[in-house]
Amino acid sequence: MLRIGVATLATLAAPALLSACSPAALAMPAFDSMASALKTLEALKRAAPRMAGAWDLSQVLHHAAQSVEYSLTGFPTPKPAWFRATVGPAAFSVFSARGRMSHALDEPIPGAPAIARGQPLEPAVDRVIAALQAFEAHAGALAPHFAYGALDKPSYARAHLMHLANHWQEAVA
Repeated sequence: MLRIGVATLATLAAPALLSACSPAALAMPAFDSMASALKTLEALKRAAPRMAGAWDLSQVLHHAAQSVEYSLTGFPTPKPAWFRATVGPAAFSVFSARGRMSHALDEPIPGAPAIARGQPLEPAVDRVIAALQAFEAHAGALAPHFAYGALDKPSYARAHLMHLANHWQEAVA
């Protein structure tokens, strides 16, 4: 019984302890700021890499756009409240402290519509750029992240940039 109590206490305390860690600089220069991300994404209209993973570039961009859009409107299927209050914020704190995220790169956002392979690239580029610009212009409340829970705007921007950079690790020139 004591083991369960200690584990529960550690799980509940982890987000607070990890949030005290200073965030590292974002690891990938192409996505180290919103301006860099928008410039990188716009350049895809002239020259696009292929993706080495399970998803093609259009799928990745639509997936990233979904994430940004859902930060404004609400995620379709959030993790349980206990997860968004413990494990999720702890994971975000670790990612932020490292300046990079790691997640399954072929895992859709829970409850999001499937994204078909082989879609045209330019609409995907336009969608993710529009989503990031809408996020930047948004002055209202943000929806809780499906896993990380409540994030303020700078933290959400950081999450979106780390998310893009994580997927970009599969880009092949």
